[in-house]
Amino acid sequence: MPLFNHLQSLMQSASGSAATIISVSLMLFAGFAMTRITRLAKLPNVTAYIVAGILIGPYCLNAIPGEIVSGMDFLSDIALAFIAFSTGEFFRVSVLKKNGLKVIVITVLEACMASVLVYLLMKCVLGLDGAISIVLAALAAATAPASTMMTIRQTGAHGDFVNTLVQVVALDDVVGLLEYSVAISVAMVLVGGGAFQASNVLRPIVTNLGVLGIGSLFGLLMKWMMKHRSTDNRLIISIACLFTFCGACALLDVSPLLGCMSMGMVYINLTGDDKLFKQLNYFSPPILLLFFVRSGLSFRLDILTRSSAAVGAVPLIWVGIGYFLVRILGKYLGAFLGCMAVGKPAKVRNYLGLALIPQAGVAIGLAALGARTLGGEAGQAMQTIILASSVLYELIGPACAKLSLYLSGAYADPSPVEETETEAKVSEMERLIAQIQQIQKELPAHVDVISEEERAFDEAAEEQYATLGHRRPNLRFRRF
Repeated sequence: MPLFNHLQSLMQSASGSAATIISVSLMLFAGFAMTRITRLAKLPNVTAYIVAGILIGPYCLNAIPGEIVSGMDFLSDIALAFIAFSTGEFFRVSVLKKNGLKVIVITVLEACMASVLVYLLMKCVLGLDGAISIVLAALAAATAPASTMMTIRQTGAHGDFVNTLVQVVALDDVVGLLEYSVAISVAMVLVGGGAFQASNVLRPIVTNLGVLGIGSLFGLLMKWMMKHRSTDNRLIISIACLFTFCGACALLDVSPLLGCMSMGMVYINLTGDDKLFKQLNYFSPPILLLFFVRSGLSFRLDILTRSSAAVGAVPLIWVGIGYFLVRILGKYLGAFLGCMAVGKPAKVRNYLGLALIPQAGVAIGLAALGARTLGGEAGQAMQTIILASSVLYELIGPACAKLSLYLSGAYADPSPVEETETEAKVSEMERLIAQIQQIQKELPAHVDVISEEERAFDEAAEEQYATLGHRRPNLRFRRF
């Protein structure tokens, strides 16, 4: 392909700004083009973005320079900020009072079940090092809210199953983040050979609680700044607040996930303004596309077939496959038992675990942070395992999530077609007619009530007509 080789050489020799702009545009076009193909297979868009990243990545077409890929690390923080803030919308106090305890029980069971099974596999079956085993087990709790939210938005699903799913996914990452914070502290003690102390567990918990509180303060600040603002300024202010918070968290080397989630939760409960979330949802799709395509670009095929000192003689590909399968089992079994414990209906109980399979953004971000913390072969091996399994999860996870939404009855058509304006008006008119007909059925039947005075008047009139020789049929006084 001489033309492609020529374009590739131009990319390599281009200036920094030109190469970056062209790379971003190529990522956008590749992600969009791949959705045209995956749409034929009825797969969600997230799957298309991951595949597009792999195809234009260093092990297929090598269309994006490596320095451009490494310079896009900030995309994960920005994408997670939008995802977490949007998830906060579903933590309304009224909804939490109704389903809060049930959701917590389901979330804790499915997250902990996945972590326990993954740890047993890594440590007891495959014989991995204790440090990497406990970190992988903690990462198994996290799911991919972006994949789930995009799948729900794409299908237009709604109902009890969706409400439960969204809240479980949101709390899932809270539990996963807390697990990771404790696990990485314990892993560092194991790597350093020092004595284990209670502060190793309490410190990360206190840190995350602090992030949660600061995010709530940002939510209050956003509410105050939003008063009497135009639509454009509201978007500017919200993005500025999210970026500021993410930058502060990056300086402190902590995850912004909990803080952005609490920011959205505080804002929606204080204002009830869901229009801002809709506006951000219109703004965020290109950012999420770049994030998932970039995840595909980072996938390294060559490391999978190698063994590592941190994992012993077992090739990383088998460790990744084991992690992939056992985590699915843990998620499904934990969700099933959790739903059974709180009395959820069969459609929620049987299919909720399928919707919890996706794993990408949060796990990849935490794995990168863990790789920097652990360092060496252990960090590299852990990051490779998570990234490889995340690619697999994103290839089948969104499809499983979409299937669970369909099987649970959250939406009717497995391949929804966009509704035209005329069809929308007709549907609205049909709903109005149905409501009127229902009201008519509920109204009591009309009874023609005649008083004694009216009856006596009618009888006297009939007698008078008979006396005069006239014939008047059934004269009655009627009221209208």
